[in-house]
Amino acid sequence: MNLPMPYRGRGPDGGTAINTAVRDRHGGLLVTTGQVLRRVTASTERTPLVHLTPTSRTRRRSLLGAAAALCATLLPGTQAQAADNPYERGPAPTVASIEASRGSYAVSQTSVSSLAVTGFGGGTIYYPTSTADGTFGAVAISPGFTAYESSIAWLGPRLASQGFVVFTIDTNSIYDQPDSRGDQLLAALDYLTQRSTVRGRIDSTRLGVMGHSMGGGGTLEAAKTRPSLQAAIPLTGWNTDKTWPELRTPTMVIGADGDTVASVSSHSEPFYQSLPASLDKAYLELNNANHFTPNSSNTTIAKYSISWLKRFIDNDTRYEQFLCPLPRPSLTIEEYRGNCPHTS
Repeated sequence: MNLPMPYRGRGPDGGTAINTAVRDRHGGLLVTTGQVLRRVTASTERTPLVHLTPTSRTRRRSLLGAAAALCATLLPGTQAQAADNPYERGPAPTVASIEASRGSYAVSQTSVSSLAVTGFGGGTIYYPTSTADGTFGAVAISPGFTAYESSIAWLGPRLASQGFVVFTIDTNSIYDQPDSRGDQLLAALDYLTQRSTVRGRIDSTRLGVMGHSMGGGGTLEAAKTRPSLQAAIPLTGWNTDKTWPELRTPTMVIGADGDTVASVSSHSEPFYQSLPASLDKAYLELNNANHFTPNSSNTTIAKYSISWLKRFIDNDTRYEQFLCPLPRPSLTIEEYRGNCPHTS
């Protein structure tokens, strides 16, 4: 079976949405309507897809052209799915692709000195090397209390290789509190989009924030201050403010079942529970993990962070399949909560 031709619209009887037409190995045309794969035969002569029996090569090409024309008639302007969403980047995702240590993009990096910036402590920018796909969304990531950029550096190439510009930063002081770290995340995004050497590669309307520990608390602070952000992911976050009903940014809260520094009962769970019911949100509690699990490469963190950033920064619904239905408890997931389907 070959030559798939996806489209959608009303069926010939006015009541069935046609999704896909493909040719089978006998030369007939198969049409998917809803969940049913049906063969179009001579008995359907009232439709434009008629008399699809094996014929000459010319006749077959003619039928394929007619089917394509019908697609365009049923849904004017129908092109590839990417045409409907200009922010899609990279090939169709699979479990293997989002769990891989690197995505489809080759990655370059550049260091930013603290002496060259104001409002934060410098850092490293990771970005897709190729410019063939246009601009990308961007993410700034903050380390936690007493920690340096190196503690969250693994996320840089991991996320950038999936099609993001990623800025892992140092803070002005390793003792900065969450509200300051939130301001520094925003300062880093402003530098990234306005003054950095890669600013031309970034779509400044598609931005997100992440952070570990107090950097996670800063992630919530940044989303509160700048509701135009498209995604926020606090990693085993810490903050004295436990309630965030004012957030308007789709937020995935990631906690760890064995966290004794920012226990989920005192931090991640209250953060999540206080988010508005109408907000696209998720709570992922890592199994057999602790407060410092986000400081080293972790497939579960990467998998769901990539899916969340893709879904909300890129509006790429191809990643919805990894978030809805809600993931079930497993060897790496203690608990997962959220609202499905997502509406943003």
